[in-house]
Amino acid sequence: MPSVPELSLRRSFLGRLAAGAAMFGTAIAAGSSPLAAMASPEFKPARHPMDDWFDALPGKHRIFFDAVSATGAGGALGFAANFAIANKNGYALNSNDLARVICYRHFATVFAFTDPMWAKYGTVWGGMLEFKDPGTNASPVRNAWNVSGLPGMQPNLGHTIDESVKDGVHFAVCDMATHFIAGATAGQTGGNADAIYAELKANVIGNAHFVPAGIVAVNRAQERGYTFSYVG
Repeated sequence: MPSVPELSLRRSFLGRLAAGAAMFGTAIAAGSSPLAAMASPEFKPARHPMDDWFDALPGKHRIFFDAVSATGAGGALGFAANFAIANKNGYALNSNDLARVICYRHFATVFAFTDPMWAKYGTVWGGMLEFKDPGTNASPVRNAWNVSGLPGMQPNLGHTIDESVKDGVHFAVCDMATHFIAGATAGQTGGNADAIYAELKANVIGNAHFVPAGIVAVNRAQERGYTFSYVG
């Protein structure tokens, strides 16, 4: 004959079993699976007004290209163009049917700034990135990914920043990296980091949106329905 502790354990088990059966029956009656009934509520990310520009871009499809290097900054332009070309050829969609965002963060951030900044600080940036102008094979004094007719097979496949802007591509620019670049540039030139930061923000490429950090934009874009594509 079972002992008192054994009977208590058995009753406890049978009680839990009955409760589970009741939950199963309730779920079936409601037309959902028992696993769904026991699952936690669906996660819904918080929305912040500073991210609303992601939703403001027109498009039936959304994609986010993540660039973190000098090569990636050029490659993202090529991929963004190919995405548009393939959608046109395969689906008869135009550029304005596509929401395309290129993120310039980390070492790609310097390519978010215009030629006057490269003329002034390009030698410093080229040294920081170990990057040479592919058109001259010398220290850069212009934004190389905004230059047409570069020799050889370049990662941007001949697509420039200005052409991409005209075709509707938008850019997320890492503010954290911009502060870092300003500080590093000031250290190399003897300038003032705050003044250089203000100068950079005043000389940014078209369709640019400064974000607190590029990695934050990676997160927010996906929460707003953008497919993520890492470029490098």
